Amino acid sequence: MNRKYLYLILIAITTVGLYYLEDYVNKKTEDYPSFDKEDAPMALNGAFSDMLPSSNGEIVAHVHYTLSYREEYEQAEWVAYELLEKHLTKDYLERPYFIQDRDVKTESADWRNYKNSGYDRGHLCPAADRKFTYDAFHETFLTSNISPQDHSFNTGLWNSLEQKARYWAGRYDDVYVITGGILKDGLPSIGSERVAVPEEFYKIIFDKRGGDYRAIAFIMPNGKTSGSFYNYMVSIDEIEQKTGIDFFPALPDAIENGLERADDVQRWWK
Repeated sequence: MNRKYLYLILIAITTVGLYYLEDYVNKKTEDYPSFDKEDAPMALNGAFSDMLPSSNGEIVAHVHYTLSYREEYEQAEWVAYELLEKHLTKDYLERPYFIQDRDVKTESADWRNYKNSGYDRGHLCPAADRKFTYDAFHETFLTSNISPQDHSFNTGLWNSLEQKARYWAGRYDDVYVITGGILKDGLPSIGSERVAVPEEFYKIIFDKRGGDYRAIAFIMPNGKTSGSFYNYMVSIDEIEQKTGIDFFPALPDAIENGLERADDVQRWWK
């Protein structure tokens, strides 16, 4: 056989073999997090368990966060979770593989959609917020918890805001975080499953200190930014207008309306 054709056959066999090896690694049962949700103190039974936002998709309650998955955009419109001071650890944990979320009925997007796309697999619930156990850390690598993020965004001011949220959790002991991309028709997409690329991401951090409700909210463009993340502070009302989500439907109307109109950083710090 001509050596040139032999090389081509070997390359083809190797490529197919690597594809199925990736598929095998991605689907190994032992790589999928399995938890007893009745033992979970976080998203399901925590202090904010009755304060989930409204949903335009499928609500999936994991142990360490809850999300609303939008199949038409192949990602979550929001991820919500409680962040306690005791969650803030700096343990080194081996980074797991990204795997599909079996709890999403329509199946979450395959991680291979992100390969060579030019976008990071950006966590919505940051892995660093869930380093207190390997199971909690591992759960953040479900593909329902990621969204295409520009690298300079993912590692820039957005990362600084995520670190600030951890600071606030340490200062106030117990905060509630809601985050996601702003999903709408006409967004560019990546991969064979057409995962939408949000132009903007939002984050809301909520705290109840005694009988006083406080929140701070941000919208940032999915690209390179500069300055302070406080420059991107907005009211929750603005995020609701852009997303069609009601973020605090369980609160009494008077409290909810006042909370969602506010964009005063000084109130948050009081």
